[in-house]
Amino acid sequence: MLYTHTHKNMEITQDDALTANLGVIGRNSTDLGPVGDNFGDNFSALTANSGEVRDQLYNFQMLEVAHHKLPQPKDSERPRAYTPKHPTITPPSFPKVQAPIVYNPAFWEKVGLEPYYFDTLFFAFYYQQNTYQQYVAAKELKKQSWRYHRKYNAWFQRHKMPKVATDEYEHGTYVYFDFRIANDDKQHGWCYSIMTDFTLNYNYLEDEPIV
Repeated sequence: MLYTHTHKNMEITQDDALTANLGVIGRNSTDLGPVGDNFGDNFSALTANSGEVRDQLYNFQMLEVAHHKLPQPKDSERPRAYTPKHPTITPPSFPKVQAPIVYNPAFWEKVGLEPYYFDTLFFAFYYQQNTYQQYVAAKELKKQSWRYHRKYNAWFQRHKMPKVATDEYEHGTYVYFDFRIANDDKQHGWCYSIMTDFTLNYNYLEDEPIV
């Protein structure tokens, strides 16, 4: 079970923290679908119902998808087996290898559908680095409108609709996952926290999950 944390005397529950219905960070045109994040007002001068708009929108969407799905060198590599960095002596009954299910994409999709299992996704992202599990965990978090901030090494999600939104940034109140582990009994770290009056620069957002 995840704890919750507050900033500036704001109370937040776990249910309140998960606000995927507020749209995706970085989206400026809500009617353009999941590939319409960066179109801005380029189509404002065109008639909304014209065939030209639909054709151009479709072409831009296909180009956007193709750009983010370029083949990578790792695509030709076979999945690497997990090797513990610091193996230790364990009883014979203790598992010696990872369960095969963690290599099944359907397992991670199921985890991503249940908000109370999100800590599993965050754990895989932060503690299974450079593995297939980290990649699919990041992919599922992004499906739930979370966005990874490279500067803060943290995942952000809208808590409320932004007060200001431009092509370069947005300003408002956000939920972020505090991945730090505290050394005391206080409920600080490894929890959802609120960031108020925060300016989120799109340049710091990771577009695609990277392993």
